[in-house]
Amino acid sequence: MPVDFERQGPVGILTLNRPEALNALSLEMLDQLDAVLDGVERDTEVRALIITGAGEKAFSAGADIGAMREATALEARAYAQRGHQVINRVESFPRPIIAAVNGYALGGGCEFCLACDIRLASERASFGQPEVNLGIMPGWGGTQRLARATSPGIAKELIFTGRMCPAAEAHAIGLANHVYPHEELMGKAVALAEQIATKPTWAISAAKEVISLALEGDLRGHLARELDAFALAFTTQDQREGMAAFLEKRPAQFEGH
Repeated sequence: MPVDFERQGPVGILTLNRPEALNALSLEMLDQLDAVLDGVERDTEVRALIITGAGEKAFSAGADIGAMREATALEARAYAQRGHQVINRVESFPRPIIAAVNGYALGGGCEFCLACDIRLASERASFGQPEVNLGIMPGWGGTQRLARATSPGIAKELIFTGRMCPAAEAHAIGLANHVYPHEELMGKAVALAEQIATKPTWAISAAKEVISLALEGDLRGHLARELDAFALAFTTQDQREGMAAFLEKRPAQFEGH
């Protein structure tokens, strides 16, 4: 299967599994990703999701160039639109998603990472938008998400040159939250996901949705959305439990209600 999924308690691990093609994102993989996300969304026991790549070389080297080589403009648009649909779904997914970037994250692979909530990188990881080297430009959201994750100037430099950005630089410019020795990456990702999974699911989901609005410009409207979400948290059992535990000086036991 080009996409594997396993669950470790409340943590789901989704693996892009085409190591022979550096986990390039074919249309089949995009369809498989959609199907796996359908299952994860239905499984209320999964409270945090990790996405990584199979093999030792790549998270994902991007879109399947062989499939695009002879595409017409309309065919290329349809392929890019399918990429947008899946990547937008990752960005808006109701549970937190951690990218465990174990190697190359290039082109569509970098764009996929940028849609995740948190990016943890192996010291072997490299990020980049090398589309200009193929005579094209990013088409799966990279022009927007890379600028928001770093700055417009950094995004322009990386997109205009097509160069790869090593893990240490990615951390310095905001592309990676943390960089770890390669053999520690998945352990660190699972530990972070497990920590997040102990928190109230409604509050995490609402916070994710509102944080994602932060760079869209309508500050007054987004602050009003935050007020609404904050108030709605007080309709949940987890809010009652969290505040009771604080006042009773004991660990909270959140059940996702």
